Amino acid sequence: MGQKRIFTRRQGLQGALLLGAAMKLGLASTNAKAQQSSSNARVLVAYFTRTGNTRVIAGQIRRALGADLFEIQPADPYPEDYEETVTRAEREWKAGYEPPLMATVPDLAAYDVVFLGFPIWGMTAPALIRSFLARHDLSGKTLVPFITHGGYGLGNSLSVVAKHAPKARILKAFSLKADQERQTLSQVKRWLDGVPVKP
Repeated sequence: MGQKRIFTRRQGLQGALLLGAAMKLGLASTNAKAQQSSSNARVLVAYFTRTGNTRVIAGQIRRALGADLFEIQPADPYPEDYEETVTRAEREWKAGYEPPLMATVPDLAAYDVVFLGFPIWGMTAPALIRSFLARHDLSGKTLVPFITHGGYGLGNSLSVVAKHAPKARILKAFSLKADQERQTLSQVKRWLDGVPVKP
């Protein structure tokens, strides 16, 4: 995988556009004052994905808000094999390890609003999200989480975000149940076991 860059579509996002689009996505806070942003607000959509589910949402937010897009990636990519990734993720989380990032966001100070997307791993946020939050100062910024999960909910992911971005203004998270990779692999295996074709 090559290093990702920020994709800029439009600058100078209007506050009213941000508020209206966020409400349509179900991401707006119930506190009207917390929803307001300046007329020259700039928006970043930062996301981590394994299967691509979170990327789809990130792309929709970018198009709706004219935001910049940044893919969060580890310096050492996770294995393609699902079970190997699960093992590594569990080891990282238990050890409190924060994997190095492939890249950080250039000029984060230019953004007023950051949408942060990630999948649920083991009932929490992936360790890579802690890395991202630890390496980016979100003080005074509006942070909007959007999260995909396999049906077990958000776990303690929001408390992880709050702990690692204590000075950000965090709006209500958007969450979506997406295809669970383990379930998909199991279904495919059962199907292949019945196919009369052997290597």
